[in-house]
Amino acid sequence: QVQLVESGGGSVQSGGSLRLSCAATGITSSDYPCMAWFRQAPGKEREGVAAIDSDGNIYYEDSVKGRFIISRDTAKNKVYLQMNSLKVEDTAMYYCAADIPVPEEWLLLAPGYDNWGQGTQVTVSS
Repeated sequence: QVQLVESGGGSVQSGGSLRLSCAATGITSSDYPCMAWFRQAPGKEREGVAAIDSDGNIYYEDSVKGRFIISRDTAKNKVYLQMNSLKVEDTAMYYCAADIPVPEEWLLLAPGYDNWGQGTQVTVSS
């Protein structure tokens, strides 16, 4: 039914930038108004990076505030993550997620989402 496909990952040097894209098919903004980006590094738990709730409010994990920007193009049914000033600790597989309206306290928690992309790798070197 719903498909989420991420793209834009790659290898960059510390301080560099990348823009991730997530293309959604089989859904509409009204179907799954909440969309988010998560990441998971080897041996680590999947953590929320940024999210947009059903009202268009934006939330960020503390470590990426001021560096990452999440945005949504409802006409194209896509969500983006602009990543600036990348750090080595940002290295992870990045996943796009979508769901029905999610309570604020769950927006950056993986259990709050049922629909996931397959991920795109981001590697940051010093």
